[in-house]
Amino acid sequence: MNTKILLAVLSLVAAGSAYAQTEQDAEITETVEYSTDKHKVETNGFWSNWVVSVGGGTQIYFGDHDKQIPFGQRLSPALDIAIGKWFSPDIGVRFGYNGLSIKGATRWGAAHSTGEQVDGWGEGLYKSKFNYYNFHLDAMFNFSNIISGYKENRFYNCIPYAGVGLMKATQDPKRVDASGHIGVLNTFRLSAGWDLNLDIRGTLVSDEFDGESGGRSGEGLLAATIGFSYKIKPRGWNRSKTVTRTVYNAGQINAMRERLEKLSEENARLEEALAKGNQQEAQIIVKQIASANLVTFQIDRSDLSNEARVNLGMMAEVIKQGDPSAVYTITGYADAGTGSEKGNNRLSKARAEAVYKCLVKEFGVNKSQLEIEYKGGVENMFYDDPSMSRAVITRNKK
Repeated sequence: MNTKILLAVLSLVAAGSAYAQTEQDAEITETVEYSTDKHKVETNGFWSNWVVSVGGGTQIYFGDHDKQIPFGQRLSPALDIAIGKWFSPDIGVRFGYNGLSIKGATRWGAAHSTGEQVDGWGEGLYKSKFNYYNFHLDAMFNFSNIISGYKENRFYNCIPYAGVGLMKATQDPKRVDASGHIGVLNTFRLSAGWDLNLDIRGTLVSDEFDGESGGRSGEGLLAATIGFSYKIKPRGWNRSKTVTRTVYNAGQINAMRERLEKLSEENARLEEALAKGNQQEAQIIVKQIASANLVTFQIDRSDLSNEARVNLGMMAEVIKQGDPSAVYTITGYADAGTGSEKGNNRLSKARAEAVYKCLVKEFGVNKSQLEIEYKGGVENMFYDDPSMSRAVITRNKK
């Protein structure tokens, strides 16, 4: 009776992102570990994290005679326009304009008089009004990030700031003064790109800015405005990471090749014995299947980095040399904490298609071995890190 020899399945499982052979016949393994410290992020380039804002509200001037008229009659409209950049989640600068008009009072109609007398003061005190503008440069400090660490989808941020500028009264008697101010910018997140702002600011100028000298050390302006800011792409920061590279020498690779050659020879011998009807029947199944591969993307982007292409190229070699019946699913994802549902669906699909095109067109993987799907925006999939959800995962369908 023939004896049946069953050789167990030889699974040569290779991690698609783990091995690559260089021109020097060496192999490199990269391990990426993301920091869990919320205060550590990767810095971005000069054109990242710019913000433009506009707002409107009210302001009140504190001059020599203003306390002698009702509070409500001293209020005037205010306009704020600014452009700024965040160098880190904690520190930023902005250049801004604020202005329109100032209301107050002048004695004997000396400066900026409207000709209207202040009730109860006879001909000695007149209401005043004049236009002005203030161009200023501010240093901003995000206390929410400084205290609690960077959180991309935080709803509220408290941002104190201080700055200097030039403030000009544009009507006779005209005057230009240096100005100093401090304030608090309160932002409320509406979406990945838009914030609602409440800006409260105090400004100090010289005693003569309103056209009169009252012997004071200075005069001030208090303003409160509400508006919107838009964060220009690219925006946000990625978590800090540590990359460990391990290089395998040619001797290790050659040893692995020799082992594979011996297995191949044994497979051929058993197949020959089975074909000749020998007393031994042999069966061998050799399968080479690539393990799951993760490719991450920058926020709101679907283009592949050079590092991602290298990893996909390694995976492509394993797929092409492996089981031709194996089918791999390419699944795109987006971070649910940023963007709309529609935008995340589009973005996750675009990311999956980018990986598919890279494997097929750049590295020659057979289309029949690849399938595409996309999941839209998802919650944090790994290590409570939203950047790990801006990804494409490619894995064997079985």
